[in-house]
Amino acid sequence: MNSSYAVPAVALVVLATVFVGAFGLRISRTTSDFYVASRTVGPRLNAAAISGEYLSAASFLGIAGLVLVQGPDMLWYPVGYTAGYLVLLLFVAAPLRRSGAYTLPDFAEARLASQAVRRLAGAFVVGVGWLYLLPQLQGAGLTLTVLTGAPAWLGGVIVAVVVVAIVAAGGMRSITFVQAFQYWLKLTALLVPALFLALAWQGDGAPRHAFDEPATFREQRVVRVDTTLDLNLDRPLTVTVSGTVDGRTHDDQQLRLPAGTHHIKGGTRLTFAAGSPVPEPDRGASGGLSPSQAETRGERPLYATYGLILATFLGTMGLPHVVVRFYTSPHGVAARRTTVAVLGLIGAFYLLPPVYGALGRLYAPELTLTSDADAAVLLLPERVIGGLGGDLLGALVAGGAFAAFLSTASGLTMAVAGVLTQDVLPARGVRHFRLGTVLAMAVPLVASVLVGGLPVADAVGLAFAVSASSFCPLLVLGIWWRRLTPPGAAAGMLVGGGSALLAVAATMAGFPGTGALHALLAWPALWSVPLGFLTMILVSLATPGRVPTGTAAILARFHLPEELRAEVKA
Repeated sequence: MNSSYAVPAVALVVLATVFVGAFGLRISRTTSDFYVASRTVGPRLNAAAISGEYLSAASFLGIAGLVLVQGPDMLWYPVGYTAGYLVLLLFVAAPLRRSGAYTLPDFAEARLASQAVRRLAGAFVVGVGWLYLLPQLQGAGLTLTVLTGAPAWLGGVIVAVVVVAIVAAGGMRSITFVQAFQYWLKLTALLVPALFLALAWQGDGAPRHAFDEPATFREQRVVRVDTTLDLNLDRPLTVTVSGTVDGRTHDDQQLRLPAGTHHIKGGTRLTFAAGSPVPEPDRGASGGLSPSQAETRGERPLYATYGLILATFLGTMGLPHVVVRFYTSPHGVAARRTTVAVLGLIGAFYLLPPVYGALGRLYAPELTLTSDADAAVLLLPERVIGGLGGDLLGALVAGGAFAAFLSTASGLTMAVAGVLTQDVLPARGVRHFRLGTVLAMAVPLVASVLVGGLPVADAVGLAFAVSASSFCPLLVLGIWWRRLTPPGAAAGMLVGGGSALLAVAATMAGFPGTGALHALLAWPALWSVPLGFLTMILVSLATPGRVPTGTAAILARFHLPEELRAEVKA
């Protein structure tokens, strides 16, 4: 990609973000402004802001990479991401706004009158927020590396600095305007290039169906294999090798590899002739799935699909950066209208990443071998169109990618900083909120440098699984079941969320490698979510004397419209 256009585009997005954030700072005056924008954000603005922060690195880059490598089955990701808002609309949006809370821990305390449950909810908010921040920072690093060859950590540092400055200066007021602006920027950055890419594809004689036949190289392509992998060949393949294949070192030597599995050492450069089939990697190179998750999808595709559906459907309602935005609505009706608008906005956006994934399979199939499938969106304008037009469209996509990292990171930092200020720091107020903002970003920034290239969808999928297993039971039962008790809520969050966290962490560490246990750990939502609900219900039923006093009044506040509540008080 030509960095002479892309780098100024990224810089322009950063400057525009700072400018829009400064506008929000001018009208941010009180503590309520910092936390919930004084609960005055209308449905249209709030919907755009929610969509802006929700469409993260996994949405902008990761889904296209997943579709490129794994095929149309990966469309369950955008379906699940979108349908999660339908569940949120039906069960949570309006009652959550009527609770009057600032954060999820505030809701837990208001519903259950328990400091212990509040602290536990706060710990899960911070953990999920940090897990979700990781792929934003690493996606920014990937983008800047593709653009300029800069170190992978530099993009994350730029995002961290800008986000901390905006959130600490203006709080929720600032990031509301920033995220609404960035939603429309991201939509434009994918839509405009997609139209030109589709026109170019129609005119150059490329295959009409990307997934009906095995992927092939349309022109000679040099591929550098960064990490050691095995290639599965179903027929002999001629390739020029500079590096180590099957334990033997070659220097720009043409080899005819027989059918079977071949071991390619990291750092090897392979040159494929035009028309050569793209070999299948046997190490779970998945453009966003960990090797173990990719293996499970191949062994037990139905179980993996259901696990993904449940995690994304139910995990949305507990994501801290999503939930906190509903507290900014003026009333419950506005919260519901906001959710309906969000369904339309993110549904329109998710029509576009699969287009890039399908085109990537035609024009950049080598990305399946390099573990860089997330970069397909960034590379396609140059590959398909080329010239000045390709450079300009690539710059637009790069700017949109950085907008994705900035908007989502802003919302997550806001949510985590709010919890740190309310429950961890010794005092509350705007000054301590700013200190909480620095702490909220510092931990994932350091982690992003230490853990290296964690696939984008791994950390996001982990966040969804933990959220679905912990906060979904808390919110649904806390809003709709009067017999929920503090011990039940705490036990359910620990058992459901904790088991999901341990399961996916064990899977990412490679334990165990195969078998039914491997599948259960790789996609835990199918058992960890019911386990969280069941634990909350059983422990609550076993502790009936711990139901908080005034529960009926609290639930009435959740469910009665604001106007009716005012009449009852009068």
